[in-house]
Amino acid sequence: MSLPVIEARRDRRPPIIAPGHTFETVTDRISRVVLRRGTPRGWIVGFALSFSLMMVLFYATAVLLFRGIGVWGINIPVAWGFDIVNFVWWIGIGHAGTLISAILLLLKQEWRTSINRFAEAMTLFAVACAGLYPVLHLGRPWLAYWLFPYPNTMSMWPQFRSPLIWDVFAVSTYLTVSLLFWFVGLIPDFATLRDRSASRVGRATYGMLAMGWRGSAQHWHRYETAYLLLAGLATPLVVSVHTIVSFDFAVSVIPGWHATILPPYFVAGAIYSGFAMVMTLAIPIRKFYGLEDFITMRHLDNMARVMLATGLIVAYGYMMETFMAWYGGNPYESFMVLNRFSGPYWPQYWLLITCNVILPQVLWFKRLRTSIPALFGVSLIVNLGMWLERYIIIVVSLHRDFLPSSWGMYAGTIYDWSMLFGSMGLFLTLLFLFIRYLPMISIFEMRTLVPGAHVEEEAP
Repeated sequence: MSLPVIEARRDRRPPIIAPGHTFETVTDRISRVVLRRGTPRGWIVGFALSFSLMMVLFYATAVLLFRGIGVWGINIPVAWGFDIVNFVWWIGIGHAGTLISAILLLLKQEWRTSINRFAEAMTLFAVACAGLYPVLHLGRPWLAYWLFPYPNTMSMWPQFRSPLIWDVFAVSTYLTVSLLFWFVGLIPDFATLRDRSASRVGRATYGMLAMGWRGSAQHWHRYETAYLLLAGLATPLVVSVHTIVSFDFAVSVIPGWHATILPPYFVAGAIYSGFAMVMTLAIPIRKFYGLEDFITMRHLDNMARVMLATGLIVAYGYMMETFMAWYGGNPYESFMVLNRFSGPYWPQYWLLITCNVILPQVLWFKRLRTSIPALFGVSLIVNLGMWLERYIIIVVSLHRDFLPSSWGMYAGTIYDWSMLFGSMGLFLTLLFLFIRYLPMISIFEMRTLVPGAHVEEEAP
């Protein structure tokens, strides 16, 4: 196939940014959302609902601290319940932001530009929600600082062979690098908001956050170097963090956990659920704020393709779990698989297969990949399915131990459900504040996509 034919086919793809935009229109459309004087009524309603859910989380946490973790549904043998399920789920959701921002940046994928900023913010908010659960699961969260290695008068050091310690180091490192990556990317946009803000408070606040940015050649050189270095640091974290989270299970001897497939399977599942959450947020945001020119169908189509690819990897992981249980000849592993298929929790397992494997196959069809309602529905289904996956891995693997005399059932209490939905309220509350006070789309990166941008930048 000749090069002109290939270029012609590329030209028929949906554009990254709608034609007709200039530097000024791009800057005005994005900054206007932040600098407008009045707050939209829809934003106020959404923030009020999210804040109410967050108050439910605070109430459930207060009850937990005063009455102990007995208010949860955990028991013997199910010593891990909703808390660890939610922890792994939220950590997985946070992976799409780093993937979109860091890996796609290194691969020079321009379509990441419109969605990377709120994907990065989503990462930080998801990690904030995830970090609550291991601390609360300690039983004595006021002693959480014992998890950190520091010289102390008790001469006590953390047990570095414990997966809990691995989680502390992995998640804290991931949060630190993601926060730096997000903030550095915002610096040029802070300067834009500083120069365009009509209020003295806005100019002072954005001016401090801009850290003296003036857009000189030296500033841009240092910015691009720092941004690229942070992208290089964040890229291995996408793989390492959820791999370490999977080691919480893989290093044990529990059937259903003791499997070498878990690290790549968890990483693929994290990207799967993360892109589903990005899609869940991007579709209503682009509609409410009229950003269809910036978050185009090409972005949604590309995200749907990534979801389809990672969903197939997750489906392969499900098949390999079943195959290895049969091929290995371990009776406990075989019973674990049969228990998932037909045990007390079989409705949850088959709902998981339906949500994560069967229904997302509609993304093979371009008509459905370019349908907004279909994409939104699939993204919600995948989010539900990935939560059920963590529930099946943790609860169903524990509720029937090696000894039948140790078997028991598990169900979340009102406080378990309150903390799940309350953490969603915390996530959405932080997201609403981010949308209102910070640019949800990178202004300076979008300007580079304007036709003739490089010519205009080089003009005297």
